[in-house]
Amino acid sequence: MTDSTDRVPIEPQSIVTPLSKAAVFLVLTLDPAAHALTRVLEVISDIGALTRAVGFRDLNGRLSCNVGIGSDAWDRLRRPQRPAQLRRFAEIRGPVHTAPATAGDLLFHIRAERPDMCFDLERLLLQALGDCVTVEDEIQAFRYFDSRDLLGFVDGTENPTGSALGQSALIQSDDALFEGGSYIVVQKYLHRLDRWQALDTGSQEAIVGRSKLENVELEDAPGRESHKTLTTIVDEHGVEHDILRDNMPFGRPGHAEYGTYFIGYARNLWVIEQMLHNMFVGGKTGHHDRILDYSTAITGSTFFAPSNSLLMTLAG
Repeated sequence: MTDSTDRVPIEPQSIVTPLSKAAVFLVLTLDPAAHALTRVLEVISDIGALTRAVGFRDLNGRLSCNVGIGSDAWDRLRRPQRPAQLRRFAEIRGPVHTAPATAGDLLFHIRAERPDMCFDLERLLLQALGDCVTVEDEIQAFRYFDSRDLLGFVDGTENPTGSALGQSALIQSDDALFEGGSYIVVQKYLHRLDRWQALDTGSQEAIVGRSKLENVELEDAPGRESHKTLTTIVDEHGVEHDILRDNMPFGRPGHAEYGTYFIGYARNLWVIEQMLHNMFVGGKTGHHDRILDYSTAITGSTFFAPSNSLLMTLAG
């Protein structure tokens, strides 16, 4: 991505790369001491070195790591400007379900074709950060068969492709100082698979808005919007706004814990916020997303992923 022929090219982080087979989602909070911030900035501004140290062992592993910074942590940087839409995740309290807001100053989204590469990069990263951070959430996730979630449906079908991918996921020249960056929202959902699996396939398909086997879009039943419809955002001018989803399943069968880690990258944070509002509060028909009757959000945080060009300057 470039601004123009007379400006230095802006290099985004590895946001629009192909989806991976394995991932780690790591959410941290910063120690309040000044030295902790200094150390964290040293590590994240040179995150490429740690990534290369592990990734060079298998170039086909496609190891990468995206770094996100929360609103409060950005304020601690004391920089003269801040991303125009960066703000804390705000709890969404609907009539039936709630999307909670939880702590998070830093997000590391580690992706690879091999889980051992994700593991080793996370290990080295936490070793480098030491007691400057506290782990708030840590999920090792996996790609499930043909990109399905644990509810059995293909996840991420509506991701933009081609040139639309960058236009949807990366900040453009309308916020020029932060061009090439991206807003990120993460949530951890736990599924009640016993209740979900008790539904017949037709009922599941009506909730999701797609056929389970073929992944074909279905018409909504009268008076009740599907998950697919509630998460399709069209503005007052009739323009549809997309985001990039890289959701991944996770689970521990021995503990009967099954879930989906939602992660959305967006040029405009308000698009994800509107999707979540529709799900929890209701869309045009005033009904919440019925998938929430079987899938409970237990975390919620917002971050800004600077361009790689900006990230490398933060320790300076």
